[in-house]
Amino acid sequence: MIPKHVFQFLQELTANNNREWFQANKKAYEQSKSAIEDFIKELIIGVQSFDDSVVGITPKDCMFRINRDVRFSNDKSPYKTNIGGFIAKGGRNAMNAGYYLHIEPDKSFLGGGIYLPPADKLKMLRNEIYFNAPIFKKIIADTTFKKYFTEIWDDAKLKNAPKDFPKDFADIDLLKFKNYTIIHPLKDEQIMQADFYQYVLDVFKAMFPLNRFLINAISHG
Repeated sequence: MIPKHVFQFLQELTANNNREWFQANKKAYEQSKSAIEDFIKELIIGVQSFDDSVVGITPKDCMFRINRDVRFSNDKSPYKTNIGGFIAKGGRNAMNAGYYLHIEPDKSFLGGGIYLPPADKLKMLRNEIYFNAPIFKKIIADTTFKKYFTEIWDDAKLKNAPKDFPKDFADIDLLKFKNYTIIHPLKDEQIMQADFYQYVLDVFKAMFPLNRFLINAISHG
């Protein structure tokens, strides 16, 4: 479970997103960060039981900074209003398929797959799907997968066939994604329940076949 004080801190941060307030409440932030770090530490152990690609990963490798990069954003709020981490081979910035925990009041979710891979890796992913479409389709049509995920999530999907792939390919829609990610929304009260850890592991285990397919694609591409 995630303690209630984490949500209280994030709610207050949302209402007071400035450096003065944050510095005055640094202790509350450290307590919230520590709670998520402990939870991710346990998750790493759980994920290792079915995905050995994350062996050796630490919470520090997974967790994101709370400071926002405001250089190219119209929103100059200095802090993110969420705390989370991405459990993946090589850590959060390695651009591998992995398991994401996002804690934010009324906007929490679990995620998986690869978000915005660079062009070379995206080409590898598309090639793997092109040559192994039946396997990929079986993964995303699996009953356990469908229990938690409705579809591949992508806010930047191509309208036309990607370059270097035939337009008449029967499963061309599977190649139009720029992100191969999946999302499972969470409710705040669910996150604070005692069985939340096991629930997260169940969801992560359901996304493992997709992650394994994606990891193989960029490892052997």
